[in-house]
Amino acid sequence: MTSPLPPLVRRAAFFGVAAAAVYCTMIFGSLSRLEMLAGEAPFDMRPMGYSPEEARALLSSLGESGRTTYAQVQLVLDTLYPALMALTLACLFRLVGHRTARPRTIRVGILVSWMAAVFDYAENVGIAAMLAVWPKLPDWLVQFSSLATVAKSLLTSAAVAGLLGLAGLWYWRHWQAIRQSESKVV
Repeated sequence: MTSPLPPLVRRAAFFGVAAAAVYCTMIFGSLSRLEMLAGEAPFDMRPMGYSPEEARALLSSLGESGRTTYAQVQLVLDTLYPALMALTLACLFRLVGHRTARPRTIRVGILVSWMAAVFDYAENVGIAAMLAVWPKLPDWLVQFSSLATVAKSLLTSAAVAGLLGLAGLWYWRHWQAIRQSESKVV
C-alpha cells in the first residue's frame, strides 16, 4: 500500500522530525549540560557572537569534563543538525512556494537555508579547533568561529522568516479564494 501523502510532504516530514529530534537532544541534553557546567550559554547559543575574552572564560569554566562533552557529544550531534535543518527548509520552500512564489524566490530560500548550514558547519569547525588548541587560544580563531555563529544565526533567521512569509502569503491567497467562492454561492 502506498502512502497517500505526496513524496515531498513525506520528505519534509521525515527531515523535520529528524531535525527536531536532534535539536531537542542538543537543547535539553548536551547544550543544557554545557550551560550547567559553565554557568553561561555555550558558543552555539550566542547568536550575537562572542569575544576572545568571552571564549576563554567559557572554555575555562567548562573544565575538562565540559570541554570533552562539547567535543564528543555536542559537536557530534551538531554534525547532523545543519543538514537536516537545511533539507527540511528546502522541502518546505518547495512545498509552500510552488503555489505562491516565483521559482527564483524558492531557489533563494533554499540557497539561504543551505548557506545557514554551511556557516553552522564552519562554526563547528571553529569550536572544534578552539577545543583542540585550548588553552592556547588565538584571537583570530575565536573571531572566525564567532563570525560563523553570527552568520549562521542571521541566515537561519532569514530562511525561517522567508518561509513564514511564503506560508502567510499562501494562507492569505487560500483564504481569499474561499471567500470569493462563498460570495459566488450566495
